[in-house]
Amino acid sequence: MWRTEIIDGTKLDTEEVAALYVASTLAERRPVGDRERFTAMLRNANLIAVAYQDDQLIGISRSLTDWSYATYLCDIAVDRRFQRQGVGKDLIRATQEAAPAAKIVLLSAPAATGYYPRVGFKQHNSAWVLDPIAES
Repeated sequence: MWRTEIIDGTKLDTEEVAALYVASTLAERRPVGDRERFTAMLRNANLIAVAYQDDQLIGISRSLTDWSYATYLCDIAVDRRFQRQGVGKDLIRATQEAAPAAKIVLLSAPAATGYYPRVGFKQHNSAWVLDPIAES
């Protein structure tokens, strides 16, 4: 059985988290190869939940929150070997409990659109994305 906890992103081992992103397939959509940017993503998130089985990192949720109105769940990654066992749901629960007054907002990976309704999310039809200046 795994344990889930909220941690300070500055305490994370970037290489360990990068390996998890690869093992979960999230690395296909995140700048894992750009270690400086990836490290900044981890360090600057202000709500991170992790799941460990023994001493192995098997899941992470990385969020930005104001603690009172909105929590943007930027990433949720679970090692493929541990998917469909409740790890992701546990990470979402820990995130919600850490900021209970805030609604959780996320942008789903295309392959995960069927997952979120099963764990209580409602689809919102008016989300908009503006690409960063550096990538325009």
